[in-house]
Amino acid sequence: MLVPRPDEPSHDGPTQQDPLLVGLNRQIARLALPALGALLAEPTFLLVDTAIVGHLGTAQLAGVGVAGTILTTAVGLSVFLAYGTTSLVARRLGAGDLRAALSSGIDGVYLAVLIGAGLAVLGFPGAHVLVGALGAGTEAAGYGATYLLISLAGLPAMLVVLATTGVLRGLQDTRTPLVVAVAGAVLNTILNLTFVYGLHWGVAGSAIGTAITQNLMAVALVVVVVRAARQHEASLRPHLRGITGAGRTGIPLFLRTLALRVAILATTAVAARQGVAALAAHQVVTAVWNFLALGLDAIAIAAQALTGKALGAGDLPAARALTRAMVRWGLVAGAVVGVVLLAIHVVVGRAFSADADVRVAIAAAMIVLAIALPLAGFVFVLDGVLIGAGDGWYLAWTGALNLVGYLPALVVLWIWPPGGWVGLMWLWFAHVGLYLGLRALTLGLRYRGDRWLVPGVA
Repeated sequence: MLVPRPDEPSHDGPTQQDPLLVGLNRQIARLALPALGALLAEPTFLLVDTAIVGHLGTAQLAGVGVAGTILTTAVGLSVFLAYGTTSLVARRLGAGDLRAALSSGIDGVYLAVLIGAGLAVLGFPGAHVLVGALGAGTEAAGYGATYLLISLAGLPAMLVVLATTGVLRGLQDTRTPLVVAVAGAVLNTILNLTFVYGLHWGVAGSAIGTAITQNLMAVALVVVVVRAARQHEASLRPHLRGITGAGRTGIPLFLRTLALRVAILATTAVAARQGVAALAAHQVVTAVWNFLALGLDAIAIAAQALTGKALGAGDLPAARALTRAMVRWGLVAGAVVGVVLLAIHVVVGRAFSADADVRVAIAAAMIVLAIALPLAGFVFVLDGVLIGAGDGWYLAWTGALNLVGYLPALVVLWIWPPGGWVGLMWLWFAHVGLYLGLRALTLGLRYRGDRWLVPGVA
C-alpha cells in the first residue's frame, strides 16, 4: 500500500523506519538504478566512434564530430517518443488495462518508425549541406557526410529504441533496456574495431558498425514488446487514432526539448565570444555536466513511470507521496555528486587539456556546477514528474518563458564578454543559476498546486 488510509493515524512526516518510506524508496530504486546503467551505456556509442576514428586523423575526427552533432540533435529532439510513450503506457497500466497500455505502446513505435523514416529521407539529399553548414572544412566535410549518410540507415532504429524503451519504462521495466543498451555498447565496440582497423573501412566502417548495432537493438526491444502484446492479446496493427494521439502527446514535449536545446546552443555561442581557452573549457564543462545530468535523469525516469502509474490508478495521495520521496532522492543525489565534484574540481581539467588557461577555466566552472547540482536534482525530478503526469503543455510554455528570461543574461555576456576563466564562470553561473533557477521556480510552483494531479487515463 502506497499511502495510509483515511482512518489510519496521521504523522507529521515519514521517518527512515516508516514502511511507507521504505516501500517508496524500493520502488524508486528498482526503476532508477537500471535506468542509470542504461543512460550511462548510451553515450558510449558516440564516444567509441570518436575514440576509434580519432586515431585515423584529425580531419576524420572533425568530420565525425560534426556528423555526430547532427545525429544527436535529431535524436535529442525526438526524445518525446520515449517520454510521451512512458506516460501513456504507465497511466493505462495504473488503470488496470494492460492491453490498452501495450496497444498505446505499439502505436508509439509506429510513430517512431514514421518519424525516423521521414528524417532519413530528408537527410540523404541534405547531408552535405548540413555538414557544411556547421563549418566543417572541405576534407572534414567529406568524412562527415560519409558518416552521416551511412548513419541515416540506423536513424529509424534509434527512434524505435526510444519508443520501445518508453513502452518498457511505462510497464515499470527498466532492466530490459539496460541489458540491451549494455549489449549494444559492447557489440558496437567490437564491430567498429573490426570494420575500421580489421577491414580498413575507415570512417565508413565506424558508421556501418553503429548502424548495424542500432538496428539490432531496435529488433531486440521490438521482440520484447511484441511478445508482451501477444501474451496480453493487444493488437499489433497500427491505429491511426492511436498514432496521432501519440503525436499530439509528443508535440508539447518536443517544444519543451526545443527550448532546452536553444538554451544550450545559445550558451555555446556566447562561450565562443570568451576566447579560445574559454570555448575549449566550455566544451569540457558541458560534457561533464551532461554526464552528471544522466545520473540525475535516472531518478526522473523513475518519476515518469511511477507518477503515470499512480495517476492512472486514480491514487492522488500516492502520486504526492512518490513525488516527495523522489524530490528527496534528487536533492540528496545532487548534493552527494556536488561534494565529490567540488573535491576533485582542480584535477578535472588535467584529464582533458595540457593548457594552463583551459585548466583554470574548467576548475572555476566546476565550482559553479558543484554548487548547482542539488538544484539540478530538484529540477530534473520535477520535470520527470510532470512528464509522467502528462502535463506537457505546462512544460512547453514555461520552457519558452524560462528561455526568454535567460536570454537577456546571455546578451549581456555577448556584448561585454569578460573573457577567460572569469567569463566562463559568469556564463555557467547564468546557466545553472539563472536558467536552472527559473526552471526550478516554474516547476516548483506547479508542484505546489494540484492542477497536474489529473487522475485516470488521459
